[in-house]
Amino acid sequence: MLNLRGAVLLTPGGRAFDGENLTVGSDVLATGARVDGEVSVRGAAIPGLLVLTSARLSDASCALRATSAVIGEVWLREARVDGPVNLLRGRFGLLHAAPGALGGTVWLDGLTYGSLTPRLPAKPRIELLERDEEGYVPHAYEQLAAAYRQAGDDRAARNVLLAKQRRHRSTRPRYARLWGYLQDVTVGYGFRPLWAAAWLAGLLAAGTAVFGPHPPAPLKADEHPPFNALFYTLDLLLPIIDFGQEKAFKPAGGYQWFAYALVIAGWVLATTIAAGITRTLSRQ
Repeated sequence: MLNLRGAVLLTPGGRAFDGENLTVGSDVLATGARVDGEVSVRGAAIPGLLVLTSARLSDASCALRATSAVIGEVWLREARVDGPVNLLRGRFGLLHAAPGALGGTVWLDGLTYGSLTPRLPAKPRIELLERDEEGYVPHAYEQLAAAYRQAGDDRAARNVLLAKQRRHRSTRPRYARLWGYLQDVTVGYGFRPLWAAAWLAGLLAAGTAVFGPHPPAPLKADEHPPFNALFYTLDLLLPIIDFGQEKAFKPAGGYQWFAYALVIAGWVLATTIAAGITRTLSRQ
């Protein structure tokens, strides 16, 4: 075991603790330590605990470096790290770190952890991912979502994956972002399926309200079913369903343009739903 409880290490602008490739039999304890300079455990093998509870670490270039380190549990309870934190390719069994403990930019690509504590909503942890120095890092979002799923919080996992899609959208060309916005608004990239039902219900209500008092003229005066505004609107909205209403009646003037708008909205809604379902199945 390495005991650094209450240690004061001062090397401003340099490396205050050099633990590269450090191997210990159990734990590294630095509870309450005060460090001005880089703390590096790059490539370290710590089978037990790395305890930085109530520690204060600061450095302008890199306050904490644990790249490629293999550590049983990392504890940052009530700690404060002022400066960049580099955890690239680290492997931790458990990571206890509130987002507020890390005050600077982060490097998280390739970081894996079995459990993540304390239990928090997804939003503050997503905000931490957005501070990644490398920009959009898909693995960081997938790892966070996996941690929430392991903890049984499927809702938080979906929120993380939705945030991943939104962040990815910001990296794409403008023409590709438009399709992303449509998927987001309509079905939340497949993570908000009830949104599609809400859109369908709203469009269905609008079509019924418009065509109910003003039924379109039949195409054939002597051959047409009784007009039903609800099923006529469903015919317009749902591309794969045919109730025989759309083929029997022809709106005119402004009502025709409204019918065209419903057809386009139906196709957009159906396409975005299909894209969301495909994305969900591919993840599984």
